[in-house]
Amino acid sequence: MLQDQEKRGVLAIALMAAFADGAKDEAERESVRSVAESLDAAGGEGVSGVLSDVMLRRIDVEDAANLLQNPESRQLAFEVAVQVCDADGLRNEAENSFLDRLKVALSISAAEAGEATAAPDALATAAPDQGLLPPALAAVPQEAETAKLEAMILNYAILCGALELLPQSIAGMAVIPMQIKMVHRIGAAHGMTLGTEQIKDFLGTLGVGLTSQYLETFGRKMLGGFLKRQVGSLGGKLGKGATSVAMSFTTTYALGHVALQYYAGGRRMNTETLRSAFQSALGEARSLQTQYMPAIQQQAAGLDMASVMNMVRGHRTP
Repeated sequence: MLQDQEKRGVLAIALMAAFADGAKDEAERESVRSVAESLDAAGGEGVSGVLSDVMLRRIDVEDAANLLQNPESRQLAFEVAVQVCDADGLRNEAENSFLDRLKVALSISAAEAGEATAAPDALATAAPDQGLLPPALAAVPQEAETAKLEAMILNYAILCGALELLPQSIAGMAVIPMQIKMVHRIGAAHGMTLGTEQIKDFLGTLGVGLTSQYLETFGRKMLGGFLKRQVGSLGGKLGKGATSVAMSFTTTYALGHVALQYYAGGRRMNTETLRSAFQSALGEARSLQTQYMPAIQQQAAGLDMASVMNMVRGHRTP
């Protein structure tokens, strides 16, 4: 388990990665602030202080690297930075420059860096339409098809909750492409061809930030002591991590149901109506999460990263 000093270093690097794209998006900054506050509330006192240090540049890449005293924590920090940079799509030039600097500061070899970027890059570039739409849902759905879509949404929500129980830090990153694929399938079932950027815009309208969603998932896992290198029993793994499971389940469930309303209604809902519907759906999802926790645990028991990557690439569907 990481020591407090190492947690501070990894979190600082993760936050730096979140801002490394050079975007001056105040909404993104505000979402990251909200993540820091939620992590403080989850028992990670001092997270907001780390965020302040990063934003006010009181700590830099080299300072954060010096807080990590062993090769395992340094490798973890680099992996997390790559995943944060890739959370909202493949890295841009500024993010690549940040990772190059971080690689040197952490003494990460070219081979180790290549290994750390392979899976996140595959997740970031996966197309939402890779063989995921069953023929039965190709037309505008009638009542029976709507029921199938609702069942599909529940399956995605259970899957995304299950991803939070896997020990690999990258597993949480798979939540975002699975949510994108779910929305794509809902749109396609209503005769609409949606690209990744359109779906990201839809998520953003609801207030579902991609980078901040991954940061919160990772932060809660770290505070819950989930960063283990070996796969162990799922027993006893809920604890603080139950919050991450619940968050991914409820967000995915609510996102799917609002998307179903939106695309079934011909995309006539305005931003205020969409956000109100999303908050209402979150409330419904929270009332269901305990009921479906056994199904989430059962799903997690049958998952590994190979099966997750197959689902992201479209070779399997939930």
